Amino acid sequence: MDRPRTALITGTSSGLGQAIAIALARAGYDLALTEMDVTQLKETLTNPDVAKRKVTPVMLDLRSRDSINAAFADSRARLGDIDLLVNNAGRALVKPSVNVTEADWDDVMSSNLKGAFFLSQLFGRACISDKRPGSIVSIASTHGMTGIGERLVYGISKAGLIQMTKMLAIEWADKGIRVNAVAPATVMTASREKLLSDPEARARMLSRIPIGRFVTPEEIAAAVVYLASDGAAAVTGHTLPVDGGVTVI
Repeated sequence: MDRPRTALITGTSSGLGQAIAIALARAGYDLALTEMDVTQLKETLTNPDVAKRKVTPVMLDLRSRDSINAAFADSRARLGDIDLLVNNAGRALVKPSVNVTEADWDDVMSSNLKGAFFLSQLFGRACISDKRPGSIVSIASTHGMTGIGERLVYGISKAGLIQMTKMLAIEWADKGIRVNAVAPATVMTASREKLLSDPEARARMLSRIPIGRFVTPEEIAAAVVYLASDGAAAVTGHTLPVDGGVTVI
């Protein structure tokens, strides 16, 4: 390839998405970074590693097909062909199943699964039309692989994302498009640190993780970089748990 690789990453203002953006910038990617409010991208855009690359902020609301279409077109217009799509953005919901509303269901499913599919569809169409390879890495969750209380809608959305990964990988294998996912357990972001300020809650969550510590955003980002790399050229349809052993209990 005689040009820098390009990546479109959803949800990059902080936490996991920000770590993925920094890791891909270090790996030499030019970036389209999305957020519903692009003013929230300031911290990511001013990161020294990100600032070294060609980077464009893009407004994206994954609940809207019009927004998805516009964001993908905007990213291509500014960066050229997109080589890598990272479906990172999503919404969590912690709520007893008996209290879940239709609005809760629609919001989580639209953000976590519907939006990821239609953005992946646009990416796949572009690669197939241009007869060039591509890679998709989606951020799933161990909640899509194991059972836990009060995470029903979120878990279903992530299980759907894992199945989408398998189905698209098979359908697009002969087109040179690889489709994979990463399934984190609890990732210790700044916002999660605040939520776990209670020592008892923190100890309770740690007790579920065999390695005895939380996963870092940088560890998830490293998995994304690997799955997007030439070193993973034979890897497709795979969901890689980065979970400290949660899914093997």
